[in-house]
Amino acid sequence: MSKPDFYNDLNLPVVAAPMFLISGPEIVIECCKNGIVGTFPALNQRTTEGFEEWVIEIKEALATFEKESGKKAAPFGVNLIVHMTNPRVQADLEICVKHKVPIIITSLGAVSELVDAVHSYGGLVWHDVIKKRHAEKAAEAGVDGLILVAAGAGGHAGTLNPMPFVQEIRGFYKKTILLSGCMSNGQDVASAMQMGADFAYMGTRFINTTESRASEGYRDMIIESGASDIVHTAAVSGVAANFLRPSLEAMGITQEMWDKKAKMDFGKELDAAQAEAKAWKTLWSAGQGVTTIHDNIPTAELVARIKAEFTAALKKQAALLEKYS
Repeated sequence: MSKPDFYNDLNLPVVAAPMFLISGPEIVIECCKNGIVGTFPALNQRTTEGFEEWVIEIKEALATFEKESGKKAAPFGVNLIVHMTNPRVQADLEICVKHKVPIIITSLGAVSELVDAVHSYGGLVWHDVIKKRHAEKAAEAGVDGLILVAAGAGGHAGTLNPMPFVQEIRGFYKKTILLSGCMSNGQDVASAMQMGADFAYMGTRFINTTESRASEGYRDMIIESGASDIVHTAAVSGVAANFLRPSLEAMGITQEMWDKKAKMDFGKELDAAQAEAKAWKTLWSAGQGVTTIHDNIPTAELVARIKAEFTAALKKQAALLEKYS
């Protein structure tokens, strides 16, 4: 299985997923300083000019960290929505090429021309998928990695169990596989590796870090919620995603409404991107991994905890190997 060149320099095989309205330079920088890949959506900045400022801020902060600490920072990544509803995709891609962003994560479309543009400077393209057909198309486009968004993941999630999903994709795809869905601790990361993934792709757990841009109410709701409080619906944006039930109910959205497949009308005066942004500010997304999240801590502390749990899980696996060999 092919792995990125930086793989051996990481503290953990973990990518902190790009979260709409939540991920900014603060959390990306802390993730990379602590040896895991930090990412953010380009659209979390309202303009391409602002997006470039964030890229520069991250690059400068990581360069300073490496100079002062003598340590190698993990690479960072940017999420681009490759869809006709995103008029900024080309302009934002040009910024990524200009600044040689190490990793580009594409959603809602795998385009070979974009892959070629990123490959021109030595960057990597990872693409998120929820089913085999999407994975096959992305593989044909030449992406360097596939993010398998399994059932229970936060944000735009799939419905497949991770075990057969990983095996199905691994059957034809020999490059990097990242697994997304319900992972909140080091034992979960170890399980993802056992299933055949190269990286654990974790989002919800990083909402409850002091560097995230989530509101206090959002963080509290995650702590108070369990797996059964996650609702899978396409009613918010037209694309199926997982949301916290209490946030839906607080906005007067009933089960009858979220069971419908049609997108709710959040205002005809808004374009598609603005409508989704408006919705997601008050309708909070999360994955089923909320069931094991009970605090709000600095990213550095969280990464250290995940590392300890991951190491303990591997030791247990080694003990099992000795017992059954």
